[in-house]
Amino acid sequence: MISSRTEIDTLTQPIQRFLGCPTPPQWIEAACRSENLPVLLVDHLICELKAAQSAVYILRRYVTDTESSNKLLELLKPYEDFIYRKLDNSEFLTTQSFSKSDLLLAPATSEQQQIMMDKMVLLIKEELHHFRQVLELMAHYQVPYENISASRYANGLLKYVRTSEPAKQIDKLICGAFIEARSCERFAALVPHVDTRLAKFYTSLLRSEARHFEDYLLLAEAVAGADISARVALFRATEAELIQSTDHEFRFHSGPVT
Repeated sequence: MISSRTEIDTLTQPIQRFLGCPTPPQWIEAACRSENLPVLLVDHLICELKAAQSAVYILRRYVTDTESSNKLLELLKPYEDFIYRKLDNSEFLTTQSFSKSDLLLAPATSEQQQIMMDKMVLLIKEELHHFRQVLELMAHYQVPYENISASRYANGLLKYVRTSEPAKQIDKLICGAFIEARSCERFAALVPHVDTRLAKFYTSLLRSEARHFEDYLLLAEAVAGADISARVALFRATEAELIQSTDHEFRFHSGPVT
């Protein structure tokens, strides 16, 4: 477990250098209000699923065969049943664990694709594990799951994704890097302001997820086979504008709330 602010700062330094701005203090203040805890946890829960879904999309679109693709969809189904179909399977989800065969996919057809598969499979396992952890926290704080609207954040990034390949794949991977980096930056920002249980949880997430943005960037560079700094700069500026501009509703990735 991370035991000091110095260690947290060390983990977040690469993230802070990558992002275009820090989280505004107004967002942190809003996140720490007791009335916003349910939204903070519910939206975080949804974000963990979306992170896993994004990794599954990349594998199904660019790497896996039909059998492996179907296995990935089956893996997500219980989580999607809970979020989108309102099935009360939370007891099953919080006790679920993966065996090696659950994510044993057919080998990729190239070394580059195999690297992508290995990184995305690990990310999927981690994100779904964190989903289950957030469910446990919701039970602890007596926060029921309720549908909430999505923030403009992800769509605000994705609208700049190009439509032709391989440009689309490169841009989606860059977007993934920024979403992962911002999530970690916010975990670290919240640690000093929340209770002990949440602080321990956010620090554990920071340790396990701090490398995710770099994995996404390395994959984008490998697909491009060329300099991607111009595309990274575009999404950095876009992401910073989304984070600094005001929102009407508090969400995990919202800007300051008016």
